[in-house]
Amino acid sequence: MLAQAYRRVPVEHPRPGWVEKDAEAVIASVSETLAEVAAAVGSDRITAVGLDNEGESVVAWDAETLRPLAPAIVWSCRRSEGIVEELAAAGAGDRVHDLAGTRLDPYFSSTKITWLLRESEAVRDAAAAGRARFGTFDAYVCARLGDAPRTEPSTAARTQLQELVRPGSWSRELCDVFGVDPATLPEIGPSIGDAGSLRVEGVERPLPLRALLVDQTAALAGHGAVAAGTAKATYGTGIFLLAHAGEEPPTDASGLLPTVAWQVAGRSDYALDGGVFSAGSAIDWLVSLGLAGAPQDTGDLAASVPDSGGVRFLPALTGLGAPWWRPDARATWAGMTAHTTPAHLVRAALESLCFRVRDIVEALRAAGLAPAALGVDGGMTANPWLMQRQADVLGIPVRIAATAEATALGAAAAAGVGAGCWTLADLASLGEGGRTVDPGPGSEPAREDEYAAWRAFVAEQQ
Repeated sequence: MLAQAYRRVPVEHPRPGWVEKDAEAVIASVSETLAEVAAAVGSDRITAVGLDNEGESVVAWDAETLRPLAPAIVWSCRRSEGIVEELAAAGAGDRVHDLAGTRLDPYFSSTKITWLLRESEAVRDAAAAGRARFGTFDAYVCARLGDAPRTEPSTAARTQLQELVRPGSWSRELCDVFGVDPATLPEIGPSIGDAGSLRVEGVERPLPLRALLVDQTAALAGHGAVAAGTAKATYGTGIFLLAHAGEEPPTDASGLLPTVAWQVAGRSDYALDGGVFSAGSAIDWLVSLGLAGAPQDTGDLAASVPDSGGVRFLPALTGLGAPWWRPDARATWAGMTAHTTPAHLVRAALESLCFRVRDIVEALRAAGLAPAALGVDGGMTANPWLMQRQADVLGIPVRIAATAEATALGAAAAAGVGAGCWTLADLASLGEGGRTVDPGPGSEPAREDEYAAWRAFVAEQQ
């Protein structure tokens, strides 16, 4: 790594369950970080740029002014729950699942766009005038800084408007289900290859854009997981586990989401995806309650007690993701007594994340993809207690990426593939280095009993 830059984009919560961002702030963050890195290394030395994005988040903008018509709706926002319930009651769920490979859930872009068309006056007016456009953040960045709005199959898969077996084009039938005009959506091009250029104030020359990826598949590439059966988990606001599933769409998803990993030179690779929607956000919540002074304190707190004291926590602050897909689920504490301390509560919360990751790994095993190890990245991997407990709960090694920014690394490496610097197979070397955490020698005897107790607890909450 020669240079890096970072900008934080504030997240707003105008109502319970609502999550949004200022799309202008997103554009500013991309422009400023690109300019800062270009200044550090010299823009004339930049061969290719890769852009990854949080795939399900949606921006609505005016086709003529390119200005946002409403705040961007973030992936974790639950405001479209009513639309999901309406579509489910109408019997749309099975057909959506058959075509898109995904379940009706507010998580995806589809019902977010439906909500904007119904509830935002500015969006409705623009749509009536033929000027409304919708897309994920990659499309909006390309509209504002590039040649035209564009996206690619791994991100389009997260909209729920692309058919799993036909990556690279919008599905008329799925668009009809959600009331979305395909003409308002961006062009879908390959994930890796020539995607035009980005023009940034303060940078003398256009920067060649050579890769577009959704964030989780970018992290998959960043871990070198380019062969079937390899898997990674990114620990951030949520925990998202992705396993490479080969060149054919998975037929047995076992509660996970079959999705597109990337498309290169007409070839599509697929993946199975499972999400824990509340992870880092749950830790931040514990801090806001005063149970820990800061997120980095939680590991020491958890280690200060021998166990959780019988306390269990269901981390469903924004619904329960894979493999249950219960958007109506809510976070739950159980087993508290007068002897419960903040340390017990924190330990129960951290352990719940480890068990939720195992839920997804078990679903992978049921689908015929049993990872021999799990690559991990993200800020929470700096918590040594959490990583050791994760390895103990899974019973397989946990390989911590050499860089916590595996997502950005994957996007940059994919851009190198798009520029012809190396091949996709060469990215396997990115999985080397870092640190491996093996299951503790004393963890095996209790592992299965602990997990059985966890599954019983989850069953009681449904």
